[in-house]
Amino acid sequence: MAKPRPELTGQAEDYLKAIYELEQGGEPAATNALAGRLGIAAASVSGMLQRLGRLGLVRTERYRGTRLTAAGRVVALGLIRRHRIIETYLVSRLGFAWDDVHEEAERLEHAASPELIERMASVLGHPTADPHGAPIPTATGKVDERRFASIASLAPGAEARVARMSDRDPELLRYLAARGVRPGARIRVESREPFEGPLVLLVGRVRHSLAPDRKSTRLNSSHVSESRMPSSA
Repeated sequence: MAKPRPELTGQAEDYLKAIYELEQGGEPAATNALAGRLGIAAASVSGMLQRLGRLGLVRTERYRGTRLTAAGRVVALGLIRRHRIIETYLVSRLGFAWDDVHEEAERLEHAASPELIERMASVLGHPTADPHGAPIPTATGKVDERRFASIASLAPGAEARVARMSDRDPELLRYLAARGVRPGARIRVESREPFEGPLVLLVGRVRHSLAPDRKSTRLNSSHVSESRMPSSA
């Protein structure tokens, strides 16, 4: 008889979630990228990856990086489901601001029981996306994994509808929300200057210039994604 898999620590679950998120870029999760995502030293990553490998949750190839196994993907998507349902509940039922829920969800996702999460999902009407537009995996592990281009990659004249935004940077969320950039918002790139110069967006009927400061640099690092739309007549 196969031995039952030991219960994972919150730290181990965080590794699996981070690997999943990094894999969405199309490549295995590199050690340095994983360390940066988790806010830890790269030297401390290898021990946990070895443990997760022994549990059959990840596969690590030297000089290439780490990928989730099918079993690891199940765990990662379960944690992501818990995180995004908690964020949605905090915003829609408890009145939290959408830029103030990521850290709360990070703390609660490891403690919430499956029964509590499913009760919250039922109360919410089984939402398919969180307040930031990120898809919520189903209870059976299905999730929309379409990739979208970033706003920073759009050429002048391009039109788009904002599909999703990262929840990891509250300051940037507040900055963009104040300018009407939220999931579902229709935008048009009016102009952009080279060398990280201003990016002028038309949001609805209002023009906003994203100045070449630290916020626009974070925008260029794909915190906001979009889905292309044809130009209106």
